[in-house]
Amino acid sequence: MSGAAFTILDFHRMSAIELDTLVSHATTLRCAAEAGTHRAPLHGRNLGLMSSTTTSDAAERFHHAATALGAKVSRIEPRLTPWSSSTELRQTARLLGRLYDGVECQGMAAALVREMSEHAGVPFFEGIAAHDHPTASLAERVGGRSAEENRRFVVQAILLEALI
Repeated sequence: MSGAAFTILDFHRMSAIELDTLVSHATTLRCAAEAGTHRAPLHGRNLGLMSSTTTSDAAERFHHAATALGAKVSRIEPRLTPWSSSTELRQTARLLGRLYDGVECQGMAAALVREMSEHAGVPFFEGIAAHDHPTASLAERVGGRSAEENRRFVVQAILLEALI
């Protein structure tokens, strides 16, 4: 995946097998956490969290999921808009690709995220920790006691799938 643009924008187009695999990985992460065999496979990885707010549940959910895997998460104030020039979009995307191993975009236009992902060379995610993202329905399939913890494990499974 290195050097290639990557994004999880077509979450709805994932096959049933791909979704089952994601749920299976999330369940494995839950079991490892419960057994105390937690590890930090994203140690040394830097992730960006591009969000206009730092206090939303989605921002906190993403931050917690990523740091629990050992990643460092930096908050980025989005300055781009759908009306930003294509040169500005490309330059920003390339810079983000050099600074981060992946970028979570929350509350941004899908077209903007898609265009930036094409130029960054690292995984871009479109609100994978947001309340209305399909990860919420996948979390229901993970089992366990807490729906919020299950959301974290699904987000972690997505991160591991994309970054390792």
